[in-house]
Amino acid sequence: MKEQPISLVTGGAGFIGAHVVRALLDQGHRVVAMDDLSGGFRDQVDTRAAFVEGSINDQDLVERLFTEHRFTYVYHLAAYAAEGLSHFIRCFNYENNLIGSINLINASVRHKVKCFVFTSSIAVYGALKPPMREDMRPMPEDPYGVAKLAVEMDLYAAHHMFGLNYVIFRPHNVYGEYQNLGDRYRNVVGIFMNQLMHGQPLTVFGDGTQQRAFTYVGDIAPIIARSATMPEAYGEVFNVGADTPYTVNELATLVMEAMGMKGELRHLEARNEVVFAFSDHSKARRIFGDLQETTLEEGLQRMVPWAKATGARESSKFSHIEIEQGLPPSWRS
Repeated sequence: MKEQPISLVTGGAGFIGAHVVRALLDQGHRVVAMDDLSGGFRDQVDTRAAFVEGSINDQDLVERLFTEHRFTYVYHLAAYAAEGLSHFIRCFNYENNLIGSINLINASVRHKVKCFVFTSSIAVYGALKPPMREDMRPMPEDPYGVAKLAVEMDLYAAHHMFGLNYVIFRPHNVYGEYQNLGDRYRNVVGIFMNQLMHGQPLTVFGDGTQQRAFTYVGDIAPIIARSATMPEAYGEVFNVGADTPYTVNELATLVMEAMGMKGELRHLEARNEVVFAFSDHSKARRIFGDLQETTLEEGLQRMVPWAKATGARESSKFSHIEIEQGLPPSWRS
């Protein structure tokens, strides 16, 4: 009888993590979901999973979990994924997105985890000309992207030194159910929906012609979940996400249509960000087969009932800003 794999999912109460937890359970894994609930919600974790509240920066807790459960696979999705804000919270960014990741890699080596799956980001590419491909040399422009690239490089080193197998994904602009609607710094789809439900203007940095390919979470979570059981994916980096880019202005119109609500667009001063960012996914198709791509219109229609049932959330202010210089005015209040 084949032994049932047991998987650790960090960030398991968060947006993408909660979907990966559910996908793993459906694929026959036992799952331990770990989350410090700084951005996730306990009620988003599938009840079939064991839940542990705690931080990946807690080395004693990490070691205790690995010793107790003897994980077959690790899926590392815990991160504070606010690219623009990361310029102003550099220590926090590296402590949470880099040092915490190294704690998990160390434990995975010591406990002989079969495969470590890491969700990196399109942010590692910086302002390279799109569509971004995995064979391009990464040139991140923000500390968040720098941290993600550093973890990628450490996984490469850990494999060559200790034999730790890994798979790296670079998702981009993911939206859908379980997105934190109250986070003012990241996930523009959720921000727009929350602003509409509050009766507030939809805030757009700059002229709104920035282009992104918005990715429905249900298209990528199952791929991430099954990758650890595919040796042909080991040691590889994959872009995953949608192919069709939209401007932020176009997105705002589509969100209003999906919500059935009218809203005013308020254009703010442009911030320092990559203008055009979308990826090539041909490598992922070669390994994982035909990839599902939910249209933006359809994905928004799926998300809207959940968002309305969840209701508007207060947009909390990040309380540990380290550098005030250049911080967008809308992030100060």
